[in-house]
Amino acid sequence: MDYIQQAYKGKRELWMFLLTAFLISGIFILNFITYLFTSKEDMEAAYEIMKSLPSNMSLIINLMPFVFLLGLLFVLVKYLHQRSILSLTTARKKIDFKRVFFSFAIITCITIVSFIIAFYLDPTQVEIQFNPTKFLILFIISVLLFPFQIGLEEYLFRGYLMQHLGIIVKNKWFPLIFTSLLFGIAHSANPEVAEIGYITMVFYIGTGLFLGMITLMDNGLELALGFHLGNNLLAALLVTSDWSALQTDAIFKYTAEEANISIMEILAPVLLFYPIILFIFSKVYNWSNWKEKLFGKVIEPSKETHTIITDTTDNDS
Repeated sequence: MDYIQQAYKGKRELWMFLLTAFLISGIFILNFITYLFTSKEDMEAAYEIMKSLPSNMSLIINLMPFVFLLGLLFVLVKYLHQRSILSLTTARKKIDFKRVFFSFAIITCITIVSFIIAFYLDPTQVEIQFNPTKFLILFIISVLLFPFQIGLEEYLFRGYLMQHLGIIVKNKWFPLIFTSLLFGIAHSANPEVAEIGYITMVFYIGTGLFLGMITLMDNGLELALGFHLGNNLLAALLVTSDWSALQTDAIFKYTAEEANISIMEILAPVLLFYPIILFIFSKVYNWSNWKEKLFGKVIEPSKETHTIITDTTDNDS
């Protein structure tokens, strides 16, 4: 059984899917509706209120709902759908934490190296604001709470929704595309979109597509979890700005009061870095049969095959 087929291991009535999806997606739906029907002036006022709070307090307020929602998702999967959290995570016999750490290391290295190069080429764009005490508090909050935030997004979009949509429509391409679009829409109310423009949505949707692809190709969420965690942790710890979604006591801060980012800087991760990372993962984990894994049909397995697969092509480097 592949990753999407794991949903067949539990109860899968349509009302269960709709109820769970609505309850867990509520925060994203509410955020999007508020964004659609709120004037630009009111949105800017709301951002200013959040900025007026101590940065670490603002971060906690933003991240705490994800703790509750991830716990609720796990409860609904286990007791309503009556299947294991393992089946929501991976098609392997157990969660492969080596994959999580490897993916985390890849995005961390790429982000830091890219930042160093950009800083070397134009150091006037950022300033050091490192405060040991404030940064230590930020680090503790980030390490404790960001796993819940990225965990909810991955378990919801690449996990629950992709699995259940896959067994409903009986293919893999629709849930891959649809959840990537939803992932982008869920981030549409971020202040970066208002500041930089809707071209930013290409980055969010492209990131959702990349995370969905590595989940399907690798038959599990481990790589997506590690990548997403590394990306968000560095976004909080490395550099901040007055116009970003996260106002933190990071090591560096962009000096510009308004975003001055070119289209190529937005598209570079999607068009350059993500394909490179895909290539690295494909070589390390011996991925093959891309067409079937990304666009193939989803077939309900017989009861005799309702067992967790062992990935015989793993290379846990």
